[in-house]
This record gives sequence, structure tokens and C-alpha cells, in this order.
Amino acid sequence: MSGLFDVAGRSVVVTGATGALGRAASLALSSVGAKVTLAAGSAKDLDAVAEEISARGGSCVTVPRRPETLADAEAISAAAVEAFGRIDGLVVASGTNLPKMIGDMATEEWEQVMDANVRGSWLMCKSVGARMIAQGEGGKVVLVSSVRGRLGTARGYSAYCPSKSAVDGLTRSLACEWGPHKINVNAIGPTVFRSKLTEWMFREDEKGSASRIQSLPRIPLGRLGEPEDLAGILIYLMAPASDFCTGQVIYVDGGYTAG
Repeated sequence: MSGLFDVAGRSVVVTGATGALGRAASLALSSVGAKVTLAAGSAKDLDAVAEEISARGGSCVTVPRRPETLADAEAISAAAVEAFGRIDGLVVASGTNLPKMIGDMATEEWEQVMDANVRGSWLMCKSVGARMIAQGEGGKVVLVSSVRGRLGTARGYSAYCPSKSAVDGLTRSLACEWGPHKINVNAIGPTVFRSKLTEWMFREDEKGSASRIQSLPRIPLGRLGEPEDLAGILIYLMAPASDFCTGQVIYVDGGYTAG
């Protein structure tokens, strides 16, 4: 049974590797033997994650680029192939959010959210998918959705919610398109989890406490998420255990979408 969750030696690309989720994904995968290609915009922050991985005995390379263009995506993919000979998995953890009421949001800001969350996912899938198909041995792709792709929110998310709904659609369409190539495509949909953008919600000050009082009654498990909460499902989706699972958005949300 232990072989069901064996990802040792697999070459996995992680974009957004310096963010909360991307860092957690990179550390988790490398800790169980995957060879990880880390991509993000900040070379300094990438080096910090790479040092953590190396200190734990893991193997990784870094690419200081975001998938903003096809050339960026191709450069990230090429670095993985150059370092490890192939690509077996992809985790697209890069993305952004700019909460604003629609009347206050500039068109350019809406496009920034859509580009980071949807265009970046599509470009990485296009580049990595072509290499996986050429390799002829299948592969695993994990995109990052959100409970906000399924459920709306009170206000200010008219860019973020549609972007994550689009990620859901991309997950399902590529699962159908790539199924004959034995490439599994799934998405993880978290609720609020600790990151630089949400750290204020975890604080004990008045603003953080008020936010939790409002949010926690809707989460049956009674707490907000931590990046590490996503590690188990990520390893499952990268491992042989998930070989018959594709086209799914798996919510890791403490039960938020159940209510």
C-alpha cells in the first residue's frame, strides 16, 4: 500500500513557489523524494525556499520567472527538463487577488487578477502538457482553485471569483482532453488559509478577531486553514493513488462548502 503514495524521483514543477501554498507544496513534495523546479518572481525568495529544501536533503532548482507569457512558461519547463530530464507533475500555485467593489476596480486591475490566476494556469498547462504528451508516460497536473470558484462572497470579489471558476473549467476541460494521454488534471479548492495576504485574519487584534468571529461559524471544523493542511491532498494527487481521479475540484476547506 505504501507504493500508492510514492512520488520519489518524480520531476515536479511548482509555480508561485515562494507564496504560502507554493512553498508548502514544494517542501512537502521534496520531503517525500520529488525533484522540484521552483518558479516565482523573486530570486531572493526562491533561494530561501531552495535553502530550506536543501537543508532537509531535498533536490530542487530555481527559475526566477512568473508564467506571464508563453516564453516564461517554456523557460520554466525547459529548466525542469534540463535539470531532471523530464516533467512528471505540475503544481500551479501562482496567483493573486485584489479585493475591490466592482465600481472601484479599474479594468486593468480586473485583468491583472484574471491574468495571474487564469492565463498563468493556462500557459503552464500548455507548455508542460506538450512535454508530458511527448514523453508518452502520462503525468499529474494540480491547479489551485478556491471555494470562491464555487460560492460567491459578500463583496469585492468580482475578479477573484470568476477567475477561480475559470480554473475549475480549465481543470475539467483538460482532464477530458488529456485523459487519453493518461494525464490527470485536478484542482485543490481551499478556503482562507494563512498567507501574507491573510495573516491579519489570524491576529488577536480587534480586526482579526472580528473577522474570525464572522468566518468561523461557516467552517464546521472551527478554524482557518494552514498551508500544511493542503500537503496531504497534494501528495495524493501527485501519486499513483490518484491514477483514476481526474477532472475534480477537491475542497480542502474545513467543511465550508458542505454547509
